[in-house]
Amino acid sequence: MFIVDKPYVSDFLKDTIKRNQFPVIKTENVEEFGFKNGQNIIDEDRAIDILRSSDNIQLYTNSENALGWITKNLSFSDIPNKIGLFKNKANFRKLLEPLYPNFLYKEIGVENLEKFNPLDIIFPIIIKPTVGFFSFGVKKINNLEEWGVTVLHLREELQRVSGIFPKEVFNDTSLIIEQVIEGDEFAIDAYFDKSGDPVIINILEHVFSSEADVSDRIYMTSRSILESNYSRVLSFLKQIGRIFQVRFFPVHVEIRIDRQGYIQPIEINPMRFGGWCTTPDLAYYAYGFNAYEVYMYQKRPNWEKILAKKNSEIYSLIVLDNSTGWDPSQIAAFDYSSLLKRFEMPLELRKLDFKTHPVFGFLFAQTHPENRLELDNILRSNLREFVTLNQA
Repeated sequence: MFIVDKPYVSDFLKDTIKRNQFPVIKTENVEEFGFKNGQNIIDEDRAIDILRSSDNIQLYTNSENALGWITKNLSFSDIPNKIGLFKNKANFRKLLEPLYPNFLYKEIGVENLEKFNPLDIIFPIIIKPTVGFFSFGVKKINNLEEWGVTVLHLREELQRVSGIFPKEVFNDTSLIIEQVIEGDEFAIDAYFDKSGDPVIINILEHVFSSEADVSDRIYMTSRSILESNYSRVLSFLKQIGRIFQVRFFPVHVEIRIDRQGYIQPIEINPMRFGGWCTTPDLAYYAYGFNAYEVYMYQKRPNWEKILAKKNSEIYSLIVLDNSTGWDPSQIAAFDYSSLLKRFEMPLELRKLDFKTHPVFGFLFAQTHPENRLELDNILRSNLREFVTLNQA
């Protein structure tokens, strides 16, 4: 079954559900996204009864907003508990201590932030919400001198984001302080099948403009990224499966891999692949298969066959987050046409209402290696060149 919810459902996901007649639970936002009454639209009470009588609950949600519904209505299953183990970063770290006994972390309440003595920690550190989403509230602090001003900016950001997402998605009352994890960062879409074995849907490199950058601007995938990392990522996911004991469970995983090939997890997001229907939809452009169908029908991508047909092209997800420094109320328009002209092969542009959402939209693009500069440029841009401000 699918649980669809705000803030965004892609046309690709809608078409997939309708074409396959996948069951959709009729929660309060279903009709808003075009899912009218039909054989595959199931009332909440009936859906709960069906799931209660099933030994193998197979769910997928496009949005973490649905985690509250799952927690409230599926307490008879172990799914809410599994979600809590992944979603709460302090719980997540505690469970991973046998694998990473020397990893340093500390949970702290936001109300105690100013009272916290930064002399008690070893810099550099990452501080972020214990329950978070995107890179909201994520800050890197390199030394003691940066502590005060960063904490001030963190509080301001938490105040701006507070209320946009349900508490199950973003909770601004608790923070986790972690040691900085070194290495290149990657995002993985995967699921654990009926036996608890991991199946990799995609591996994407998350690139940054600098060491201080913690944004979500670009995720890219390619044949070389898959081939270089597939085996060690699969081994890592098998360890995760043994620890968390999950089945029929989709995940979006964030890790770093150091120069020795050692994997250190950042976080694992439960019950979905990449948020806002981004990375799972990109898999179709990049590799020609439908990630939602792969999960629902419990298939395994034949990566050897898929990658044999690929060359060196790069497929990217570009997150057009509002990094302008201007409040949405100051912005009159975003020039999407000018943006598209900066790329050799845009695949799909998804515009969003930047007055309501913290992003202007998402762009999928294909880039040949010789044109890599187009990705470097958008990575370093604050997007101000595409913005028109309101007249004073």
